[in-house]
Amino acid sequence: MREKTPCCDDGKAKYVNINLEKHFHGPGGIQEMVAMALPMVASNACETVMTFTDRLFLSRLGPQQMSAAMGGGLTCFLMTTFVLGLTGYTTALVAQYLGANQKNRCAVAVTQALIISILAYPVILATRPLGLWLFEVMDIPAEQLIPQKQYFNILLSGALIGLLRNTLSCFFSGIGKTRIVMVSAMTAMIVNVGANYLLIFGKLGFPALGIRGAAWGTLFGGFCGLAVLAGIYFGPAVRREYNIVRAFCFDAGMMKKLLHFGYPAGVEFFLNLLAFDLLIMILHSYNLTTAAAVTIVFNWDMVSFVPLIGINIGVTSLVGRYMGANLPDTAHRATLSGLKLAWIYSFCTMIAFAFFPHILVGLFRPQEETALFAEVFPMAVFMLRMAALYVMADAVMLVFGGALRGAGDTFWAMCISVILHWILVAALFMLVRVWNVRPTVSWNVLCCIFMLLSTLFYLRYRQGKWRTLRVVGHEAEGVLAGTDGFHETKNL
Repeated sequence: MREKTPCCDDGKAKYVNINLEKHFHGPGGIQEMVAMALPMVASNACETVMTFTDRLFLSRLGPQQMSAAMGGGLTCFLMTTFVLGLTGYTTALVAQYLGANQKNRCAVAVTQALIISILAYPVILATRPLGLWLFEVMDIPAEQLIPQKQYFNILLSGALIGLLRNTLSCFFSGIGKTRIVMVSAMTAMIVNVGANYLLIFGKLGFPALGIRGAAWGTLFGGFCGLAVLAGIYFGPAVRREYNIVRAFCFDAGMMKKLLHFGYPAGVEFFLNLLAFDLLIMILHSYNLTTAAAVTIVFNWDMVSFVPLIGINIGVTSLVGRYMGANLPDTAHRATLSGLKLAWIYSFCTMIAFAFFPHILVGLFRPQEETALFAEVFPMAVFMLRMAALYVMADAVMLVFGGALRGAGDTFWAMCISVILHWILVAALFMLVRVWNVRPTVSWNVLCCIFMLLSTLFYLRYRQGKWRTLRVVGHEAEGVLAGTDGFHETKNL
């Protein structure tokens, strides 16, 4: 027998090794994306654990309490979304100034976001009657309505904690210090889970507050997470490097830039979550069985989706940094690295949803078996299996959406995302309230529209218009010159 020889010579082997080296270890490669995104994935996983544990603990008291926490929590979050989306663009601004070698401007952007957050807080408190009215008009079952209002009222009172925490997290994400955000999130998670256990069930001498205890535990955990970020931000190392004290003032030019580029994200975030909140309430209005099934499925969907936001933030930060340095090809490489990581995670969740839904749904079984949960179980299993169809599409949407926003293409991203979310609400309203179709049919339509959203983000990214956008000027000394495809500059 003749021995087979290798099909490639040394030159080809070296070429392959060089490409692999660049693919994994070069600027925008997988190694850099992992270093940036992994702590943010862990941070968002901690946020997921907080919310998931709230609902898991409350499920022991009954499906109504669990569904109330979802409806009340989403509506409270809705009231803050415009400000969170607007100030969230601080990540891209900080990253672009860092990439443009203008460190002194990073903290100035953060200060403007802090000002917006503080001024917005009383406005958010004034929206309380609107949220309570929304619960009434959406025909929430009476057994769920009272605890839902309690949960909503307590969380809304502490909304400022989340606004300030989000802004400081954006700074550390923008400069690439994502481990600090991770430590903050882990602190909040540990405190939140412990406080919820004590306050919901009344352990170690604490009163058993039920759903009110879940709300207070969430606020206390968030406050501890904020304290970690604030302590490091105003600490001596960061204060000196980024001139925090000198940056602590109003800057009209920076405020204008933040408002200009951030408002599409704020509008998109608000309108999308309003659509999602209405979607949940429409599904909850079927009956208590459907409400509980939908809540269980979206709890697991959150496990699939929210950690991907960490990769989304990593992509936004790296794309913003390389676009600030006028290196769109490297920004593209970072985007593809983020997509690979997102697909790996989403594939694992897809397998879990498709093949182990009985185990996942069973975790929410109440302490005492009820006829209601016996009806909930098969419906939740079906919905979770259907959700497996769109988890990979979620990864595409978040990665390419993060890349577009990091490059400054925020307006288009807002338009397409908002339009499709509201098409979904309109379709669901007709299916449920006009045609009275079964919940499973409505769920199938929802899954299909989610998959369409990711396709449109990919097509927009593939057009390549994001390559020509510039958010930050390059008048400062020491800025890297662009040599990889930059043709047109748009300075603001």
